[in-house]
Amino acid sequence: MTNVYWACAFVLACLGFYRFVLPRLQRFDQANVARIAQQERDKADTNAHFRHALDVANEQVEEVQEIKTGDITRYLFEAQVFASREEAEEMRAQRVGVVARRFYDELPAALAGAPERGRMSARERASSRWNRH
Repeated sequence: MTNVYWACAFVLACLGFYRFVLPRLQRFDQANVARIAQQERDKADTNAHFRHALDVANEQVEEVQEIKTGDITRYLFEAQVFASREEAEEMRAQRVGVVARRFYDELPAALAGAPERGRMSARERASSRWNRH
């Protein structure tokens, strides 16, 4: 009888894996396939670096928060309260643009220091320091 219980537990575990874990793995795989395809398209797109800078800046800027007080809904972005979501999202979009623009403002200074440290990546520089000791 114990073997029957173990077999039932195994079948239930397989059903649980099929029902809950497998869809998550498939979504993860689809996201990876989409990311790899986007990277391949970006190699041919001369403006891909702008999109990437905006995506990174978008991750760094906080989201607009909705605040309900009674029947009134207000929207909060960077400690400012807005009457409509459109106004708040517009301010957020402007902030994303400022953060992305700052990247391009700082880029010449970062590239000017490149000859001093060589054209190695940060990982290569760290590993060369590690191997010297």
